[in-house]
Amino acid sequence: MIVAFSISPTIGDETGSVSAAVAAAVRVVKESGLPYELNSMFTNVEGEWDEVMAVVKRAVDVVAEVSPRVGLLLKADIRPGWEGQLTAKVQRVERLLADR
Repeated sequence: MIVAFSISPTIGDETGSVSAAVAAAVRVVKESGLPYELNSMFTNVEGEWDEVMAVVKRAVDVVAEVSPRVGLLLKADIRPGWEGQLTAKVQRVERLLADR
């Protein structure tokens, strides 16, 4: 499965930035060893249901350490038996774009 998630702490630093809290969450993903991608809006992570959801929970927990309230937006592509789709899905679309 692939999960795209975004964690939003309700408080930031003195400038209003939430980058430090988001970096702590992404560190959890990185240390999980699961394939992931980071973009400006979401973190995408691929793996089995239990391992992906455990990573999302740990990421929320680290943000909750610095924020009294945390928002979580999550979208999942659940396709049992498929691996490597984090990049393969994009490659299929790029091949079709190149053919035209």
